[in-house]
Amino acid sequence: MSPDHPPGLDLDRLRGLLERELPGLAQGPLTGRLIEGGRSNLTYTVSDGTSRWVVRRPPLGHVLATAHDMKREHRVISALHPTSVPVPRPLLLCEDEEVLGAPFYVMEFVEGTPYRTAGQLAPLGPQRTRDAVLSLVDTLVGLHAVDPASVGLEDFGRPEGFLDRQLRRWGKQLDASRNRDLAGIDELHATLGRRLPDSPAPTVIHGDYRLDNVLIGSDDRIKAILDWEMSTLGDPLTDLGLLVMYSMPLGTPDSPVSTTAEAAGHPAPTELIQRYAERSGRDVSAVSWYTAFAWFKLAVILEGIHYRYTLGQTVGRGFDRIGDLVPVFIQHGLTTLRDGIQEG
Repeated sequence: MSPDHPPGLDLDRLRGLLERELPGLAQGPLTGRLIEGGRSNLTYTVSDGTSRWVVRRPPLGHVLATAHDMKREHRVISALHPTSVPVPRPLLLCEDEEVLGAPFYVMEFVEGTPYRTAGQLAPLGPQRTRDAVLSLVDTLVGLHAVDPASVGLEDFGRPEGFLDRQLRRWGKQLDASRNRDLAGIDELHATLGRRLPDSPAPTVIHGDYRLDNVLIGSDDRIKAILDWEMSTLGDPLTDLGLLVMYSMPLGTPDSPVSTTAEAAGHPAPTELIQRYAERSGRDVSAVSWYTAFAWFKLAVILEGIHYRYTLGQTVGRGFDRIGDLVPVFIQHGLTTLRDGIQEG
C-alpha cells in the first residue's frame, strides 16, 4: 500500500462518507498519512490538496476491544470544545464498521508541534521552553475547572473508589507480565496501597497528560490537547502526578523513554506543583503519592513492553533497552514516597 493510502484507511470509502454526511467539506480526491508516535489508537492526517483533517481509529485487528474508545474520545472532545479547554473541533463520528473496518471519528487539523524530547525543545531556548511548560500547567487547571455536569459528562466515569481501582488495575497488569524478579516493585505497590489519599472532588481527567500529547503553537501556547483515550471522571491529582513525573529527569542518558525535564529552562517540579495549587485552589499536599503512583504505572507499562519483547512480539528499535529502565522507574517511585518531591 502506498504512503498516501496507509493501512486501516480506505480513502474512497471515507470520501463517500464525507460527501454524504458533510457535503462540500472535501473538494477533491483524498490522500492520507499515518502520524507516527501514537501509543495505541491510530491517527492519520487526510487532505484534499487544500484542507487537512485528522482521522482517529482503533489499532488494526483490535476492533471489538477498542471500539468503545472512539465514541468516548469523540464524546469528550465534543463536550469540551465549547469550553476554554483547547481541543480540536470534532466533525464526525462513524460507528459503521463497513467504512474503515472499525469505528472512527474525524476532527479538524490543528497547527502545532508535539515536543517529545529535550533535544526537540532546545531550539526554542530556555525562556520559550519555560513558557510552554507553564502553559501546560495552566491548561490542566482549566480542564480540571470544567464542571462535568455542565458539559454533559456527569456519567463519564465512576469516581467513587477511583484510586483504589486504579491501583488494583495496575497491580493486575503487573501480574500479567511478571516473568522476572523486580526488586522493590511489590514494596512500591504495597506502600501506595497503605497510603491511599482521600481524593478531591472528581473532574474530567485526561489520563495521559504530558507535553507530547499537546500541540504547541508558534506563540508557545497550547493549541490543542490530543489523545483522550484514557480520559474519564476521576481524581484530578492523577493528571498532576503524571505531569510532575514527566518533569523529573530520569538520569539515564540515551534512554528509549524520554522526558523533557533536561531541557534548558524547564521549570522544576516544585514550581509546577505550586503553580497548579495556586491557580486551582486544590490541596496538593499528597502530590508525592500521585507522582509515585505515576512512576509505578509507567514501570508496569514498560515491564509489559519488555515482556512482549522477550516473547518476540515487538517490532522496531529500542525495545531491547526497555527492560533496563523498569528498575529505574521503581526506584524513582520509592524515592518519591520516601523523600517527597525535591527541588529540581
